[in-house]
Amino acid sequence: MTVSRRELLGAALGATVLATTARAETSVVRSNVSSFKMQDWRDHFEALDRATIVADTISRALHFWSADGADYRIFPTSVPISDELTKRGYTEIVRKKVGPSWTPTPSQMERYPDWKPIPPGPENPLGTHAMYLGWPAYIIHGTHDTRKIGRRSSDGCIGLFNENIAELFDLCPIGTQVRVI
Repeated sequence: MTVSRRELLGAALGATVLATTARAETSVVRSNVSSFKMQDWRDHFEALDRATIVADTISRALHFWSADGADYRIFPTSVPISDELTKRGYTEIVRKKVGPSWTPTPSQMERYPDWKPIPPGPENPLGTHAMYLGWPAYIIHGTHDTRKIGRRSSDGCIGLFNENIAELFDLCPIGTQVRVI
């Protein structure tokens, strides 16, 4: 399925109208919207023979394509806070976990020696679902802190709203090819 720029902008405008209506009705504010840039899987992979993800750290969006190309979705994300914490390149999903626990990485322990592991739940920075990449300590995960989405706020991971990671989690088998740009 090909989505034109006009269709994407129309959907974004519709989402803005819905968000404005929802804000007026529920007083929930989500003002950290990503500036999506369209991606084409052909610019990143030779074949679309399995589920595919391109995580764009510049536009702060995650692009998903199903193995047959019939399903294309875009999700807003949080991205690493600095270029030093951003790993770019090719990898794949090697493990998935519903209700992940969080453990500080060695570099986080150097900076914050009082940090302790956090079990699943509302205080866990990994949210409700986690998809572990082939690079140690790099994860595509949810977050309970929705203020982070659309911002440079992570120590290297790609974060999504919990409802978006739950949707993506169901679409991505182990072995999904991933490129972080």
